Amino acid sequence: MKFKSLNSEDLSDILYGCAILGTGGGGELDEGFEFIDAAIAAGKEFKLVNFDDVPDQAKICTPYMLGAVSPMTEEEEKEYSGLPQSGEPAIMTAFRRLEKYTGESYFGTICCELGGSNTAIAFYVAAMTDGYIIDADPAGRAVPEITHSTYYLNGLPAAPIVTANEFGECFICENVKDDLRAESIVRALAKVSRNDIAAIDHATDAVNLRNAVIQGTISKALSLGAAFRVAKSNKADLARVIADKGHGYVAFKGVTTMFNFEVKEGFTIGKVVFSGTGQFEDSCYEIEVKNENLVARLNGEIDVTIPDLICCIDTDSGEPITNPNHSVGMNVAIVILPAPKEFLTERGLQAFGPSYVGLDSEFIPAVERHLKK
Repeated sequence: MKFKSLNSEDLSDILYGCAILGTGGGGELDEGFEFIDAAIAAGKEFKLVNFDDVPDQAKICTPYMLGAVSPMTEEEEKEYSGLPQSGEPAIMTAFRRLEKYTGESYFGTICCELGGSNTAIAFYVAAMTDGYIIDADPAGRAVPEITHSTYYLNGLPAAPIVTANEFGECFICENVKDDLRAESIVRALAKVSRNDIAAIDHATDAVNLRNAVIQGTISKALSLGAAFRVAKSNKADLARVIADKGHGYVAFKGVTTMFNFEVKEGFTIGKVVFSGTGQFEDSCYEIEVKNENLVARLNGEIDVTIPDLICCIDTDSGEPITNPNHSVGMNVAIVILPAPKEFLTERGLQAFGPSYVGLDSEFIPAVERHLKK
């Protein structure tokens, strides 16, 4: 089997690239590195394989964590204080149960989205089971819901879905009508699992997924993360490097003046406001969040919406900003990158376009509009 063995620098570059492409969601980078470090400490190898090299009948699956991205309050934590801890990562509890349920051995994994933690989780499962990481995903960024994926756009059912939480509780979801219903079910399980549940779905033969994912996205994240690392080392303009590498543009630079977040129905909902600096002085930028950055407004007017990527960089620390980790006074650069083409179809925009965030407006690709100025 032809594959690329990922070294520590590769893995770091991938996670940073994924955190940028995660648009505020996809999980925390430090959590992602914990998974990677644990597998390295166990002597495991991370093997990246092109989907074209995966045998048609190879069994693959999609592991991920689902829930809100905000920490729980002390009062909320009390509800779970009497429950035991399973002693192993919930994603491995789910994977072992999947193996037992299906009676199959798995060739490898596909990450559910690009993000600092969710990408690493899929890598971790592959490494710990001596499997392969498929160079693809069904989102090309991070997304709030199961339905925001090329699996859904292609009508592929998620079930059976195997889920597990940190308390060792396992749930197998069968006969689920479609991904819309799957989102409701798994989200409900997350809400009773400290807003965080491990899940594995789309466990099937590779041939069934080959044309239903976005191929090459891990390599894309690797390339973007490497460019980001070099730029950071050279003290270059990180936002400009990201924009150039990702074929986007720098939309705004400013200082965070206000933010608020709350957990609602299993999602982190919020808004962040920035006051412009430099060439953006006297302007205001706002980002609306549902786990990920979904809508941006410039001086009160809609500027960018999903499926385009709204990426925030802390220019003081040189780190991608994940939600809800904003602070007043933070210097921020906002970079807009183009949406994956798979979401620009009529069905893609219905699932993850302006209407999803309650806007009755046509989607206009932000990069295309910017280039016309």
